[in-house]
Amino acid sequence: MRLFNGDCLKVLTKIPKNSVDLIVTSPPYADQRKSTYGGVHADDYVQWFLPIADQLHKVLKPTGSFILNIKERVVDGERHTYVMELIIAMRKLGWFYTEEYIWHKRNSYPGKWPNRFRDAWERCIHFTKQKKFAMYQDAVMVPMGDWKNSRLKTLSETDRVRDESKVGSGFGKKIENWVGRDLAYPANVLHLATECGNKRHSAAFPSSLPEWFIKLFSAPGDVILDPFSGSGTTMRVANKLGRHGLGIELSEEYCELTAKELGLIKRGKGIYEAT
Repeated sequence: MRLFNGDCLKVLTKIPKNSVDLIVTSPPYADQRKSTYGGVHADDYVQWFLPIADQLHKVLKPTGSFILNIKERVVDGERHTYVMELIIAMRKLGWFYTEEYIWHKRNSYPGKWPNRFRDAWERCIHFTKQKKFAMYQDAVMVPMGDWKNSRLKTLSETDRVRDESKVGSGFGKKIENWVGRDLAYPANVLHLATECGNKRHSAAFPSSLPEWFIKLFSAPGDVILDPFSGSGTTMRVANKLGRHGLGIELSEEYCELTAKELGLIKRGKGIYEAT
């Protein structure tokens, strides 16, 4: 494990090209975390993030994945489009906009607003460098559920052939394939609670979020990078799962807290490593 205390844009230039297997991160959202990171206005967000995205593209292996946890904010009564603009801009940089996962926050706070309801989800956007990438789908399979006992008991003729999507989405199904199985592949909506008990960071995501993606897109021994490490959640999970955690964090306070928890020793100016 290794943790760098510094600006991720500068630190990323020192990391070897094509050396990282998976990037999982949640950068400061637009106009948020001003007391810790200064804040970036929504209108300036794409311009701010693109140089970082370019460096991330360089350090990621061709078979690697980049998971970006982010969410639009409301500006002057409407949702700002900076996330959509960022996706388009990153595609122009050479990123593949491969998939999008939704994190449903099961314990989001209730409230009342004049023109919308409570925010109970966030984006986890999956970028890759190419169409073929490392993916270990069996690692995140889920129980089929009791519905299989009735649904798969009697199959129709159409259940025995692949039923292609009628709207041309590219998705199809063959029900017969799941007879006798106890596990199935999950959907792209993750139902996870936020970590309300984590007081060390103002925007810590739950350990279960990076854990799911680390299992899905990496193998033991792989290098997992979080360029906005915060309180070290991604590094902590990577270490637990037998991966090599690599973190970058601007706040010296958060670096020291993470280093203490993970048993890292300060080796030089702004560098913490495992003993």
